Amino acid sequence: MSQLALIEKTQALIAAGDIVGAESVLTELADAEGDGALLVVLEQLPAKDILAVIREYDDSKESIVNLLITPQQFAHAVVIEKQYKDLTRTHLRGMMNSVIFRDDAVDAIEFLTAIGDLEGGSEALADYFTEKWSRVEAFARSGTFDTVEDDGEILSEQALYQSAYVRPRVDLDEVADQDWMQMAWLLRHELPDLFIEMLIVLRAKARAFDLGLDEEELPEEEDDGKVETGDTDRGKATPAAREDDEESAI
Repeated sequence: MSQLALIEKTQALIAAGDIVGAESVLTELADAEGDGALLVVLEQLPAKDILAVIREYDDSKESIVNLLITPQQFAHAVVIEKQYKDLTRTHLRGMMNSVIFRDDAVDAIEFLTAIGDLEGGSEALADYFTEKWSRVEAFARSGTFDTVEDDGEILSEQALYQSAYVRPRVDLDEVADQDWMQMAWLLRHELPDLFIEMLIVLRAKARAFDLGLDEEELPEEEDDGKVETGDTDRGKATPAAREDDEESAI
């Protein structure tokens, strides 16, 4: 099968909702012609189609697409994931963990940098941490995830930048859960500017949730770096932002 025919078949299966079938086609290509052939095809697939495949990650089996996707391809997929309006963020967290922490996270920073370089990247990262907002705030302030040290204080943006390059209080090995704690550690200690940018967006999402508003409806006010909170790790998700300039990934 030619590459064009294979791409058309893959897209047709995705459009029909047969994600397993689409991934099987791509896997068969890699098995028959090698990883290089699959990389060429992935380069020609729209981000929305790549997203449709990788967001259905099943941790019971290995996905060749998740293993081979490049940081740039993945970043484009991540920033449009919100179009699915998955309020639980289950798919976003699953696909980010499976890709960013592949191969013992040897290229995790490259993936996170690619996400941060795109418009909407910090918002996608904030969505990833939505259910752990207060724990991430505690980590930003104290350098640990120990809730015993959580006194409710919220660092101002200026204070965040002043403490951006402090030495870690916990080693990476202590939080290497291939989940949100490891992600937060990497952002704070390897990409502090992106961590702060993400946290500022996360605060706005939390504030919008507490006020029962969409993020676009928040009133303009002076930023004192503080957010009113009533819940901690509330287990509730912020409604996804609207996006009109990308084709729907559904």
